[in-house]
Parts: sequence; structure tokens; C-alpha cells
Amino acid sequence: MSQAKAADLPTAPHGEPGQRWTAQRVGALLVRNSLVIGIAVLLIVFTSADSTFLTVDVLKNIALQSTVLAIVAVTSTLLVISGEVDLSVGSLEAVSAVTAGYLMAASGWGAPTSVLVGLAAGAAAGAVNGFLVTVVGINSIVVTLGMGNITRGLTYLITTAPVFGFTEGFLRLGNGTFLGIAIPIWIAILVFALGGAFLVLTPTGRHIYAVGMNREAAYLAGLNLRRIRFVLFTLNGLAAGLAGVILASRLNSAPPGTLGVGFELQVLTAVLLGGVAFTGGRGRLFGVLLAVLFLNILQAGLTMMNVANAWQQISQGVALIASVGLDLLNHRRGRRALLPWARLRLARNTTSGDQEVSR
Repeated sequence: MSQAKAADLPTAPHGEPGQRWTAQRVGALLVRNSLVIGIAVLLIVFTSADSTFLTVDVLKNIALQSTVLAIVAVTSTLLVISGEVDLSVGSLEAVSAVTAGYLMAASGWGAPTSVLVGLAAGAAAGAVNGFLVTVVGINSIVVTLGMGNITRGLTYLITTAPVFGFTEGFLRLGNGTFLGIAIPIWIAILVFALGGAFLVLTPTGRHIYAVGMNREAAYLAGLNLRRIRFVLFTLNGLAAGLAGVILASRLNSAPPGTLGVGFELQVLTAVLLGGVAFTGGRGRLFGVLLAVLFLNILQAGLTMMNVANAWQQISQGVALIASVGLDLLNHRRGRRALLPWARLRLARNTTSGDQEVSR
């Protein structure tokens, strides 16, 4: 290779190009697999503290505790990829649970009808969110914060006391098993499978990335931005309703004042920690699944070690901030990796242009 061509190659400030690219690849590999590494570290630390932590029963319980968060994290992932966010899912979870529970306990309705009405309440609230964001044009953060207050107030209008005394069929939804595995785990697996298939295999799923990456370009390409985002808000409300119904079944109670409080931050933490860009256009469901497991392993381990609830909340806040930091680090790494080649291309184009002018 001539000296001129060698000089054109992008070089690192320190070290040889080969060393530089090796270091970049190792760093990128560590960042991409940070959740896997984090889960492994948590398992080692908590198992060292208590040898019973890494047992089948404990792992099954962690999986069961993850189901409610996992279900809503799927649809919230799709929503954030599209460039929107829903901060009302905790209240939607509560209003759906209280609605279904009240119809069974106070009105004597059957479990199937009560569950359907509860799911419809969550989906309807999600549809209102979608209408206000996509048609009226209000920012999704403002809309969903307002909807959270509205639906939380509606739960108090339904009842101010915790609802309990559900039917056996309803209790089986959250506490029953199938093939030795809890039914909520099967439901979460199904929701993840459907969400992954929708995102990867359908044209609308691929369009979600385009909407979040560049909304103007997606509009010029003929995509129906309003319909896509409206459907995503509605599905997110439906998922929150399903999570609320499952949680009420597991607890055999639906307290209107405490159910779902802070849940929206847990969902947002899982989504961002899973590698979904808050600005939209980038993310994978598998990463979000790892984030859900990481957060629940962390909570289970801290509970096992009798760590105060205050410190558990602090750890969740740290996880949220760390997730945004990881996303920023990935973005900067991508820009640094592309910058030398962009400069090289610009230099070559400039040289070619000068040659054309000289001719």
C-alpha cells in the first residue's frame, strides 16, 4: 500500500488502527451485553449471600413476579420505538383491576364478563390517549400524565375501599398453573411472542421504526402516522388492563389507592434499560425482556437480604439513570465509529472534485 493511501485511512489518536478497532469492538461488545453481564453478576452476588437463591422455586417466583411488568413492557416498547411514551399505565392498571373486581364482588357478574369489561376500560383509556395525541396534537407526556390522574380518580369513584372476594375462576387466572408453570408466565410468553412477531414480521411493525426514526420522512413515504400511533396507544391501554386484572387475581384484592402506583416508572426503566431509544426509532424486545428479568432479580435479591424499601427505590432510580446513560454511550460510540470514515469519504470527494476542476 502506498504512503498516500495509508495516510487516508482513519487512525486513532493513540495506538495502531488494528488495536483501536479491537478496543472499540470489545467496548461495544461489553455495552451490548451489559444486561447479560449484570444478570450474571446479580446471580453470583445474591447466591453468595444466600445459597438458596439460585433454586428452581426462587427462579420460578422471580419469573412470576416479572409477568405484570413484562406484559406492559412489550406494548410500551412498541410505543417508545414510535417516538411516544405513556405515563398513565399504572393508573390504567388500577382502573381495570378495580372495574373487573367490583363487577364480580359487588355486582355479582361472572368472571369472564367482568374481565372483558376491565380490559375494555384499559383499552378505552388508551384509545383516548391516542386520540388526544394523534388527532388533537397534544404532547404524549402531557396527555398521559393527565389521563393517569383522571383514571386514578375514576377508581375512587367506583369504590374507595379495596375490592376483594373474587370467584374461584378469576383467582385461577393469577394463581393457577398449566404444565407446572404459572398461568401468568404463559400469558407473558404469549404477549412477548405476539409482540415480537408483530414488530419483526409485519409491515406495520417495521413501519413503527420508520415513524420513530424520522416522522416527516415516514409521512412523505405514505405511512398513516395517526393510525399507527393510535393503535399503539390502544394496545398499551389493553396491556395495562390485562396486567391489572392478573395482579388483582394474584392478590385476591384490588386496592384503588395503591395498585399500580409507580408502575409507569418501572415500565419506562425496563424499556430504556433494554436498549430502546427514548427518542424513538431503535430498540429490541429481547433486550427489554432481559431488562425486566434484571430488575426483578435485583428486587428479589434485595428483598431476600432485607434491604430497606427506600434503598430498593433508590436502586430503581439508579437503573433508570443508567439506562439513559447506556443509550447515550451507544449513540456516541456509533457517531465516533462513523466519523473517521465520513471524514475519509469527504476528503476523497473533495480530492475528486479538485481533479475534475483541474481538468
